[in-house]
Amino acid sequence: MTTPDTQEEIEQTLGQVPSWMEHIAAPAGDHSWGLFRDLTLGETELSAREKGLIGVGVAAAIACPYCEHFHREEARLADVSEAELEEAVSLASSTRYFSTTLHGNEVDMDEFVAETDEIVDHLKEQEAAAAGAD
Repeated sequence: MTTPDTQEEIEQTLGQVPSWMEHIAAPAGDHSWGLFRDLTLGETELSAREKGLIGVGVAAAIACPYCEHFHREEARLADVSEAELEEAVSLASSTRYFSTTLHGNEVDMDEFVAETDEIVDHLKEQEAAAAGAD
């Protein structure tokens, strides 16, 4: 539950206070709205498109139908195409797949970091070579 001032702000912003907000414990209500308002709706380093795509990917990865619905609509408001939504879900799926593989097999983190650094260096070299060939 949020304070009356916050409820008024939510209603002005969203056109209503969503019923699910009543399920947030009072000490966290205003704070929760602030997080949503500032990160999801506010001006940040990420564009609305990027936020929507990230939201869709995360929602799919955690299998939350509420989040999936909200973030798909959020992304559509930012003119994200269905193909882009599908790709975001596929990327989330790929990340979850490889995370499971890495964790389940207890891959050594130091070795993983070293190999990743080498891969990044190689990719940068390839990009530089391709740019020099243009």
